[in-house]
Amino acid sequence: MAQNSGLGWTPPRERSRYTPPVHEMGIAIEVYRTCRETVEAHGGGRLQQARLAVGELSAVEPELLVYAWEAVVEDGPDAGAELVIEWHPADQRCAACGEAKDRASGSWMRICPDCGMPLEVSGGDELDVLDLSFETTEATG
Repeated sequence: MAQNSGLGWTPPRERSRYTPPVHEMGIAIEVYRTCRETVEAHGGGRLQQARLAVGELSAVEPELLVYAWEAVVEDGPDAGAELVIEWHPADQRCAACGEAKDRASGSWMRICPDCGMPLEVSGGDELDVLDLSFETTEATG
């Protein structure tokens, strides 16, 4: 009988052999699909590189996304295509202090470490294909 910690978690020895993919895999698939559509719209060819903006608040782990990307392109026509992540931090400003601040140490809440007021957050939610490079069909064929 499987023991459950009450958190909806089953010990690894009790899990099925299939582990659902992390959401970075779905994002990598969608970014690749978008890139392939763009390459095809420009006459076809081999994708060399895609550059992606990833924001601090986007809930995406850049290292996992690159790993997923490598798995997506591994055996296809764009094997070896590189995904370059451009990190976009959130801008956090205290309305009371009027300065850019980091949140209080040890807190997930966006609170000013000096005066305790909420920080106004802007940016950091990016998840955008910025550009891509590819060899045209004429150059590859």
